Amino acid sequence: MATNSSNEIINTVGKWFEKVPSLPNNIREVLVKIAPILALVFGVLGVLGGLVGLGLLTFLAPFAVGMVYGYGVGMISAAVSIVTSALMLLAVPGLFAKKANGWTILFWVEALSVVGSVIANPSASGIIGAVIGGAIGFYLLFQIRPYYK
Repeated sequence: MATNSSNEIINTVGKWFEKVPSLPNNIREVLVKIAPILALVFGVLGVLGGLVGLGLLTFLAPFAVGMVYGYGVGMISAAVSIVTSALMLLAVPGLFAKKANGWTILFWVEALSVVGSVIANPSASGIIGAVIGGAIGFYLLFQIRPYYK
């Protein structure tokens, strides 16, 4: 799954989190145990929610006259939700088996989520929220990375 350029990006982001305090081992082990379950639950919910969102936006399209930006952002957000959720579902087998490819897929889910958040809300508060949320997500991911081989 991971190519050289993908590994370079992951390692670069990983360097940002090298000097932050580590979580205790027992918390990290709990995160490793629940990660596949969370990915499965949120993957299913996200795909269903994204499909419902796309359906509603499609149904309401005739009424979106004059609201092109909001409508377009809604469509993009729903599409990003479906893609990230589907990727989470793809990561589940690798997460249960503690394989590196499962962790790598979760890394790209987090990266895509940050980009999607910025696109959905490009205001200063939206960007700050995306950065803070992404930092927390990446921090947790890099805390459990050593458990995936």
